[in-house]
Amino acid sequence: MPKLLLTVSLILISGLSGLRAQEVRKWTLKECVDVALENNLRIKRSSFAVETSKANLLQAKGQFLPTVNAFGAYTKNYGRALNPTTNLFVDRNSTAISPSVNGNLPLFQGLRIQNSFKQNQRDLLASNEDLLKAKNDVMLNVVTLYINVIFNKELLDNSRYQLNSSLQQLDRIKKQVEAGSLAMTNQLNQEAQVATNELNVINQENALNLSILQLKQSMQIPASEPLDVDIPVVPESDLILDSNPESIYQQAVSSMPEIRASILRVESAEYALKAARGSYYPRLGLAGTVSSNSSDLNSLRIPTGTTSQVPIGVTQSGETVFTSVNDVTTEKYSHNQQLEDNVFRNFALQLNIPILNGFATRSGVQRAKINQELANITVKETQNTLRQTIETAYNDALAAIRSYNASTKQVNAQEEAFRMNKQRFDVGALNIIEFQISENDLFRAKSDLTRAKYNFIFRKKVLDFYQGKPIEY
Repeated sequence: MPKLLLTVSLILISGLSGLRAQEVRKWTLKECVDVALENNLRIKRSSFAVETSKANLLQAKGQFLPTVNAFGAYTKNYGRALNPTTNLFVDRNSTAISPSVNGNLPLFQGLRIQNSFKQNQRDLLASNEDLLKAKNDVMLNVVTLYINVIFNKELLDNSRYQLNSSLQQLDRIKKQVEAGSLAMTNQLNQEAQVATNELNVINQENALNLSILQLKQSMQIPASEPLDVDIPVVPESDLILDSNPESIYQQAVSSMPEIRASILRVESAEYALKAARGSYYPRLGLAGTVSSNSSDLNSLRIPTGTTSQVPIGVTQSGETVFTSVNDVTTEKYSHNQQLEDNVFRNFALQLNIPILNGFATRSGVQRAKINQELANITVKETQNTLRQTIETAYNDALAAIRSYNASTKQVNAQEEAFRMNKQRFDVGALNIIEFQISENDLFRAKSDLTRAKYNFIFRKKVLDFYQGKPIEY
């Protein structure tokens, strides 16, 4: 017997564990937002745009540094060739080596380098703001879909409650029909009502499944992965509208990344214009070259310390004239020794004065001015769009809270009317048609209340977002 009890206990425990494993995990709003931010491709694209801006800024920093380049050539000549060290032609095969190092340091470029650096700084900051804007858009989208799931869950619960109520009522009517106290038409009408309520449940289940699928897609997770949302307790403070659109807009102007990005791009355009105008000014730079060369055509001539008499001409009397020449011996002149002996150094201060360049500078300045004006227009457009979005969201929230208050009163009245009608129907003072109308009115009022409630919650959360408040549940 103890072994049997132990076996049964283990089976029950394993069965309960399996049921728990099959339970669908409930996600909070913060968890859904975090996963969406991590998986969203638009955010990843924006992050790479930030990296590109960083690379551009690094290149702009490098413009302050000198440029140094090394060159080298190993040349194999066949036949008649020029000796690079003596500049004499020699008719034989030869090998030559010519290394060199060149460097340039900009001293004055019309402040183009400094302004280009500042321009790339603003572009990097604007890219970071664009990344924040992408994250905000993803977050608002997830909030919308999350609240939509909660809304459909509430409607599904309402429809299931109505179906359960109609089924209980049908069971009661069947017993009354069998007892002969009600006509068969009452049962048929109630069965039609049950079928209608069953269809409402199916429609609400489909709407809920679709909203869950849309939430999964926004999170970039597979549709096959089970997902359910945690229905939060909405505090009473979230059902009060305690601000005005102008104050919300003033807070949003200083906090929204799209506004900051557009302003930074105006500053970037200003520095781009200054950099373009810098091409009108002369450019001053320092250049230097260090080079050498060698050739196996050269040989090393070393004095021996002795002299020889070499004829240099003949006098009128026919005598030969001699001169003394130092005797030398020829040895191999290595490439390393030649490279060390033939080092050449050159330094120059270079001045470039622009006079006529085919209107390239003037055209560049005009384009920079146009880009600056376009950036100013973008700021105004962004501000107008933000203001319009806030004003629309505020009006929608105001309409939603009014609808919510009216729906609350309507639900209270319909619940009381339904309670009284149910009592009358139970005692036979109300027919089935009137009772069904009362029941449907209550269901419709509850659905309207749910719709108004979550519509207002979403609009309120959007307004909170523009005020810099965290969106969380």
